[in-house]
Amino acid sequence: MTISETRKEGVIQLDIDGRVDTNTSPQLQRSILQAFQKASTVILNLEKVEYISSAGLRALLIGQKTANSKGGAMKLVHVCDAVMKVFQMTGFATMLTIE
Repeated sequence: MTISETRKEGVIQLDIDGRVDTNTSPQLQRSILQAFQKASTVILNLEKVEYISSAGLRALLIGQKTANSKGGAMKLVHVCDAVMKVFQMTGFATMLTIE
């Protein structure tokens, strides 16, 4: 998995490419938390993510809790159908902001 960061006017976008699983979720969690240290809004572009495990869901949950505690926002964009099905089955679709 690779993560690239783009910053624009107080917003950081993380473009994620690859599988988010047990091996890669710590990297995602670190990137999200570091992004919130620099900006109040973090956008996760999941266009190139075709798989997310429960460990990946945990990283997103920690990101969402961090956003809430800082009065910020975390948004997910370009979520593929397979990942969206995981979000819907686990209830994450109602907890996360997905555009």
